[in-house]
Amino acid sequence: MTSTSKSGAGVSPGVGGCTCFKLRGLTRRVTALYDRALAPSGINVNQYSLLAHLAGANAVSVSGLAVLLAADRTTVTRNLQPLLAAGYVEVGLGANARTRALSITHRGKAVLAAARPFWKSAQRSMRDVAGETALAALHNLVDVVSLRLSATHGPDHQGKK
Repeated sequence: MTSTSKSGAGVSPGVGGCTCFKLRGLTRRVTALYDRALAPSGINVNQYSLLAHLAGANAVSVSGLAVLLAADRTTVTRNLQPLLAAGYVEVGLGANARTRALSITHRGKAVLAAARPFWKSAQRSMRDVAGETALAALHNLVDVVSLRLSATHGPDHQGKK
C-alpha cells in the first residue's frame, strides 16, 4: 500500500518521498541558518569550514583538503578563491617540487577566532530547533550512512572510485 504525497505521487509508507530532495532542502535551510549567524564575521559557513579544517591540519594539498571535506577538488578550489584573495589562506611548496600546500595565515586564524562565537550560536540554534537527542541521532545517522555509501560506492561522494 502506498500513501499519497502532497504532489499526489505514490510514496511507500515509511519512506516519505525522495531522500535526496529532503536532504538537499534540509542542507539549504541549515546552511542559511549558519550563514546568517556568521554574517557579522564576514565569512560564510563554507569558508568557516575550510578555515577550521586548515587550522587543524598542517600544510595540506587541495586534494587532501577535498578528502577531509568529502568534497570534490573543483568545489574546494572554487571555495578557496575568496579566502586566498583575502589573505586568509596561502599556497606554499608541498612535499615535492610538483605539489603545493595550503595553510591558514595569521589573518585567517584571527578571522576564524572572531567567527567562532557566531558559529557556536548557530550550533546552539540547531540544538534548540532539533533538540539534543534528535540532533545527536541525526549526526549518528549521517555518519553511518556516509560510511556505508563510502563502503559501497567508494570514498568519493560522487560515486567515482
